[in-house]
Amino acid sequence: MTALTPRRLFRTAAVAEAITWALLLVGMVVKYAGPTDALVRVFGMLHGIVFVAYVLVTVFVWVNQRWRPATGVLALLSSVPPLVTILFDVLAERRRRLDGGWRLLHEQPSGPLEHGQALLLRRPLAAVGVLVVAVAVLTALALVVGPPGASA
Repeated sequence: MTALTPRRLFRTAAVAEAITWALLLVGMVVKYAGPTDALVRVFGMLHGIVFVAYVLVTVFVWVNQRWRPATGVLALLSSVPPLVTILFDVLAERRRRLDGGWRLLHEQPSGPLEHGQALLLRRPLAAVGVLVVAVAVLTALALVVGPPGASA
């Protein structure tokens, strides 16, 4: 089994985010063609969950790779237009922004984000649990707030 590197984790999240964006667009086409809006509800929820996971994974990789703020913000913003996370991934690969392994397995962390990341890297099952809980909580909060453009 190949190790889960920052590159592989980020690429998986970027591709999943782009695929769910595409599915949501298909659902919107079907909705406006008239047959049903069920696909928008299903694909919208799926995309929302994957979007939250992409944001969390991006911050995790950003910390590990020591991206400059502009790179990290661009990675986050790439999730807004459809399919642009894949473009960001390709550009980050070309610029070697995803090279290397998990540095905090071998380096001393500095600051609270790095300490938290080092702790999670040393406990992969706990890291998965934290990701699942964080995605669930943030998705639930988004559902309480409502979809963009929804009135109270």
